[in-house]
Amino acid sequence: MVVGDVTTGTELLVIGGGPGGYVAAIRGAQLGLDTTLVERDAYGGTCLNHGCIPSKALISATDVAHDAGQAEDMGVYADPAVDMSTMSEWKDGVVTRLTRGVESLCESAGVELIEGTAQFVDDETVRVAHGGEGQGSESVAFEHAVVATGSRPVEVPGFEFDGERILSSTDALALETVPDDLLVVGAGYIGMELSTVFAKLGADVTVVEMLDDVLPGYEDDVAEIVRERAESLGIEFAFGEAARDWTELDDGIRVSTTDENDDVTEYNAEQCLVAVGREPVTDTVGLDAVGLEPDDDGFLSTDSQARTDVEHVFAVGDVAGEPMLAHKASAEGEVAAEVAAGEPAALDQQAIPAAVFTDPEIGTVGMTESEAEEAGFDPVVGEMPMRASGRALTLDEREGFVRLVADADSEFLLGAQIVGPEASELIAEVGLGIEMGARLEDLASTVHTHPTLSEAVHEAAMAARGEAIHTR
Repeated sequence: MVVGDVTTGTELLVIGGGPGGYVAAIRGAQLGLDTTLVERDAYGGTCLNHGCIPSKALISATDVAHDAGQAEDMGVYADPAVDMSTMSEWKDGVVTRLTRGVESLCESAGVELIEGTAQFVDDETVRVAHGGEGQGSESVAFEHAVVATGSRPVEVPGFEFDGERILSSTDALALETVPDDLLVVGAGYIGMELSTVFAKLGADVTVVEMLDDVLPGYEDDVAEIVRERAESLGIEFAFGEAARDWTELDDGIRVSTTDENDDVTEYNAEQCLVAVGREPVTDTVGLDAVGLEPDDDGFLSTDSQARTDVEHVFAVGDVAGEPMLAHKASAEGEVAAEVAAGEPAALDQQAIPAAVFTDPEIGTVGMTESEAEEAGFDPVVGEMPMRASGRALTLDEREGFVRLVADADSEFLLGAQIVGPEASELIAEVGLGIEMGARLEDLASTVHTHPTLSEAVHEAAMAARGEAIHTR
């Protein structure tokens, strides 16, 4: 039986249930708005279902196995066996628990949930097509709308994802067997995280990258530490090469690359993971019907209140531009909902932290030394190497550092780059410091617990002031 089109109304319509969308929906409902959330795939979006959470689950699981097998210096002798199918089931269980939690939180807040694909009809209405044959559609009239449709993996021409030979990051995270040979196209954060996972699981991994090093956009010494650790795991790199085409073999594929001289190199692999970045999904919601046009990169322009050029339509998360980070999306979602509810909210963060879950981890926030100079500051830098950290040594982690950047005259914190164990956690202290307008003296005079990794932040602040105790 075909369900006919019906029309309902809502004060706040949110399109997309990822970290930006579901947060906007819950916050809107908390503020008393009649709120409707439309999601076409799974609540939690890419982050919870196909990105942040499943990838970090696999990283944690593979680290357990790898670390146990590499701890002879500690007197631990083990040869762990990995059951990839069971590991995948555990990872999926984590994802399911969190996505169900998102759905439950929305329902508890009073958010109306609709499953389907939303498209604008005009600037006051969307039509939601329900999945499945004969499921029909419905129209939803709204007063305010939040576009939170997220992003998707970028496809390289000729390397369209098929889920078998040519894999997206989503495909790679769903594998239940480990390929003997994996070719990875792209040495950005996604490529490096997943390369490390599969190398630790026993795959022979080769990474092809157009540029001359891993992790474009990060400082050279940051990238160097991660690359050298990856090489120690057996990962091979081919820099200055671009994937051109591929052919299928009886037992895998052959990928051809070209360099700046048009020289061709061929690589045989069982599968190829293409991880060259992500692009915003702004072509599925009928933006032209509401009078919006994305820029050349597919992003929607927004102001400090997350509004688009159409005042009652907001955009949050990956569709609203860089940085394409889940926590940035959530912050924007909160602001969008509060503005829709008439609250005096705005995005005024001084700096947004970022983390890369490679081995070792990377955490960054604010400016680098060179960026501070370009911005007109006279920067002072303080650094604490992890090899001088007692806690890092007890974890058998010697590589990396904590680096703080501050203004020389005022000592105001400007940024930090951390490479090492738990860098994703350590960066939060500096992020808070920047947001609060802290000075080097504030970090240096704060007593940090011993023995912890956070002492390296304290020591870096001391070093920037010329008062280092534990480093030369």
